[in-house]
Order: sequence, then C-alpha cells, then structure tokens
Amino acid sequence: MSNIRLFFQKSLSINLKDKLDKSQSHYISKVMRIKESEVFSLFNSNGEWEAKILNISKSLVEFSITKQLRQKEYPKELWLAFSPIKSNYFNFMIQKATELGVTKFLPIIFDRTVVRKINKERLEKVIIEAGEQSNRINIPSIEEPKSLKKFLDDKKMDLIFTDLNSKTNKLDLKKLTNNPSCVIVGPEGDFSETEREEILSYKGVQAIKINENILRSETAVISALSIINYAIN
Repeated sequence: MSNIRLFFQKSLSINLKDKLDKSQSHYISKVMRIKESEVFSLFNSNGEWEAKILNISKSLVEFSITKQLRQKEYPKELWLAFSPIKSNYFNFMIQKATELGVTKFLPIIFDRTVVRKINKERLEKVIIEAGEQSNRINIPSIEEPKSLKKFLDDKKMDLIFTDLNSKTNKLDLKKLTNNPSCVIVGPEGDFSETEREEILSYKGVQAIKINENILRSETAVISALSIINYAIN
C-alpha cells in the first residue's frame, strides 16, 4: 500500500470509477511515478479509501475504489481566530495549525492588523497539502476576514484568549462546554485596549498567558494550540 494520500472533493464509495484532476494526475504519474494497477489512498470528510490505478492516458489518472480504509471521524471542533500576516509566515502558520488539529480558520481584522486581505484559494491549497501530509481526514475550512465585533457577535464558542496581561497560564477545563473551542491570537502589534475589553466581555472567555516572552504571531499560534491540545485531549 502506497503512503500517498490525496484529498478528493467528490463522493467516494466501493467500486467507484473516476479520474483525478490534471494536477493530482501529474503528481501521481510524473512526480511519484505510480504505475497502473498500483494503489494509493483518497480521502475526504466521509473517510479514507484505497484507490487502484486503472489507466493513465492524456495526462489523467483513472482509478477504481477497492476498499474503505478509515471511517468518517468526528473530531472536537477547534477553531483559530487570528490576524492575517505576511505571506511566508502566513503559509507556515496555516500549515502547522492544520497539523495541530484546527477545524476552522477565522481571519480577523484587528485595529493593528497590517495585512488586511487574504488569498483564500492559495490558503485552501496549503490546508489541503497539510491535511494530506498529516494523516487527517477532515480538512479545515477558512472563512473570509471579518471585524472582531462581527466575529464575537456571530459565533457561539468557548473562547480562549491568549493575553500577555493575564495572570494565569492554565486552562480551566471545567469552564469548557460542548461548544467549539476557539483560540484567538492577536496581530503583530498585539490587541488594542478596546479589543482586549471586547474580548474579555465575551461570555465564555478564558484568558491565559502562553509565554512570558512576546511571541511572533505564528509562534504564538503554534504554542497556544499545542498547550490547548494537550489540555483538552
């Protein structure tokens, strides 16, 4: 069994015959050099399946699903609310957050946010590649950027506020509910005082200090997610 895993958006089922798109076909046949009759795996939110290559022609790979490898999973919802940052660091942050189990990305435009637009299509590709690499079945979604106020008004969640001014560095697990857990990390210039007050007034918020040092945004995300994953799992 090949360890090649590809995300497949369409429905998968036993004996299904279909073709990979041009990009995935090129990867399978030209980069990984998988031949006819060899197998790889395809996955989406409904599970993971073994696929056998039937034919490679006109730069497209035709396959047949031979068996199901993993069932649909129901992971605990772990969201990340964050400020967009510069491209290279942004890709790295999204990649690592996907590996660490984030199920939804929520870009927020804070008062001190420098990068105010995102390339959603590019980030979705980063997310899919990270999901393929990290053995995940469920691929995180990413929303369009919104204001902090709209984010707080729209969402019902257990909000975990990474606040350098907090006096506690431990999560109170008793305060967590069945709502999604959402980590909120500020921009490179930190939260404004007004934003801090807005967040602290949200019902169901916990403020924790994740480090004594001032961390870069992408480092803060990785640190916070690692701590919270350890606490809730």
